[in-house]
Amino acid sequence: SQLFIKDLHFDGVPVRIYLPREPSASKRRGVIFIHGGCGIFGSIRSYERICRYIARKSDSVVVSVGYHLAPEHKYPAQTLECLAATVRFLKTAETYGVDPTRIIVCGDSVGGTFTASVCQELGQRTDIPKIRAQVLIYPFLQALNFNLPSHQKNAAIAFLSQERTVHFILKYLNKDCSLKKPILAGSHVPESINLKYRKWLNPDLIPDVFKLGYKPPLPTLFLPQAHEEVQELFEPWFSPLLAEDAVVCGVPDTCIITCEHDVLRDEGLLYKKRLEDNNVRVTWHHMEKGFHG
Repeated sequence: SQLFIKDLHFDGVPVRIYLPREPSASKRRGVIFIHGGCGIFGSIRSYERICRYIARKSDSVVVSVGYHLAPEHKYPAQTLECLAATVRFLKTAETYGVDPTRIIVCGDSVGGTFTASVCQELGQRTDIPKIRAQVLIYPFLQALNFNLPSHQKNAAIAFLSQERTVHFILKYLNKDCSLKKPILAGSHVPESINLKYRKWLNPDLIPDVFKLGYKPPLPTLFLPQAHEEVQELFEPWFSPLLAEDAVVCGVPDTCIITCEHDVLRDEGLLYKKRLEDNNVRVTWHHMEKGFHG
């Protein structure tokens, strides 16, 4: 009763817009919400309650993006659709009573991945309004190292275990699940790439309080065939943590939410450090009793 709700398409991408009914004296804020679900499940409908809640509680216009799911729609279709919907809303915000300079992008899990990618992609553009901020809710940000302290600590945690994380990645990319074991071991990453990204993807960068009981993994044998099969994992669109500094420094103010009982916790911590090192303003919330999903 407090919201107008409309289903539309932004450049072919299904979206649902939640507009507060109460008239506003000035233009409202806008929220682009990108749902999670590993890129293979989740929908506008499954995030209906949270989007209504955000619209009501923040008195904002919320755009929920219904990107098409993999593997039927191949990567990177999901990122491209989130990007297209975001650009369209930035360009047409005033049509919906929104101030184009006060729009944030928000996403959970892989929705956080798409959010990070969209903000990296648009950070350098001058032909559209700047995104005001990004909110990354326990985002997935890298696919090189599945033996960070949070992976070890939460390896068998409910819903998103260490093994299921890689399983979902392979399903998303429509790859053979026999690759799961070498990827979990890190055998898909050549030494040259490990050396290149060690400055950003390194357990030494994680605060000691999050490393209790952590055991550095033993060196593994590099498997060229596994590496060739999963080239997508090394692209910043798939692993936003690997983007160059010139890109990272252009992202907007950021809020990162991490959960203690989550395999992806450390990716949020590492991205937080990367952003701070590039003079991006970061707000961080850590949920001590939180878990993924």
